[in-house]
Amino acid sequence: MFRTLKTPALWGVTLAAAGILMVTMGARQSLGLFVSPLNTATGLGVASISLALAVGQFTWGAVQPLAGAAADRFGPGRVLLWGLLLLALGSAITPFMNSTWGLIVSLGLLSAIGAGAGSFSVLIGASSQRLPLEARAAASGVINAGGSFGQFVFAPLLQALIQLLGWMGAMWSLAVMVLAALPLVRTVSRPIALPPARGAGEAGLWRSVQDAMADRSYQFLNLGFFTCGFHIAFLVTHLPGEVELCGLPTAVGSWALAIIGLSNIFGSLYAGACVARYRSKHILFWMYASRAAMVALYLIAPRTELTFYVFAAGLGFTWLATVPPTAAIVSKLFGIRYLGTLFGMSLLAHQIGAFFGAYLGGVALTRFGDYSWMWYADMALAAAAAFANLPIREAAPARQAA
Repeated sequence: MFRTLKTPALWGVTLAAAGILMVTMGARQSLGLFVSPLNTATGLGVASISLALAVGQFTWGAVQPLAGAAADRFGPGRVLLWGLLLLALGSAITPFMNSTWGLIVSLGLLSAIGAGAGSFSVLIGASSQRLPLEARAAASGVINAGGSFGQFVFAPLLQALIQLLGWMGAMWSLAVMVLAALPLVRTVSRPIALPPARGAGEAGLWRSVQDAMADRSYQFLNLGFFTCGFHIAFLVTHLPGEVELCGLPTAVGSWALAIIGLSNIFGSLYAGACVARYRSKHILFWMYASRAAMVALYLIAPRTELTFYVFAAGLGFTWLATVPPTAAIVSKLFGIRYLGTLFGMSLLAHQIGAFFGAYLGGVALTRFGDYSWMWYADMALAAAAAFANLPIREAAPARQAA
């Protein structure tokens, strides 16, 4: 798989993109660790804090097509630079916010916009436009693994910082870590000479968006991705709370999130390899179906530390591994010229689901005292997402040239 990344320049772009995603996703996917200390410090209630994080989930998705379009038009360098600065700013001012609206501004808007501008749509779009066709599947797997590695590193690190420095000190430390990723921006945005790509003629951004929105395969793909967002946001926001409800130490929640990230490193690399060999819609079918099965097994298992760790490892294998096959289908249907924009629109569908996953989790806990109904909804949606991918017309020829 890695033999397709033949030169240091190709590896440089891939690893720099993976490094940026490691920081932005590691920061974003670890915010659930702050729910309990934020609630204790502000007294706002879990539902209010969940609303701020849910707004962040939606904002992260809403900025994806805009950031992708800006990167397609002006290049990824400026977009990534401003994204990292906004993410650092949002993290730095969060300790000064003691109201729901303040948290919505810091975590729901600034941090989310910054993390979105430094995420999949820009990074995968930029790398695809700088890498030859045969290297893109491997690169997408490596970049995706970078995001998973970020969760593996940031979750236990931030939990340790919360215990050592308090949640405010941990937030300020997070802002500093985000700024440390700025030197990687130049490597990702550096142009690489490639032979001219073959494909359909240039159709323009707006026409490409119209074609995509009218395509039934694209609609089915986004329907499945909506469920993926619901699933991930619910777990990343409320899994530490589920651990707390079971009477287990808080460290179990942070280590469960870390295990999800570690497991998804291997899942992402495996998904990148599978994309080059199998139809991506079948890969997505089995990923979503496995999630439904694992949630069902979790519901009948005893609530022990081992259960959470095994559950995290199983879910982690497919956690963000849905990104390489989803991006591959988008590029097969529409080419890579506007991949940042069109894949960004798919990520918006993903994050609409994420909004409901994060927010409804808080509502369910407030109203029913536990997350039982959310687990049932998650299992049903995962099964529906699996079958939504089967009608996708993956064999359609590409419509765009690089």
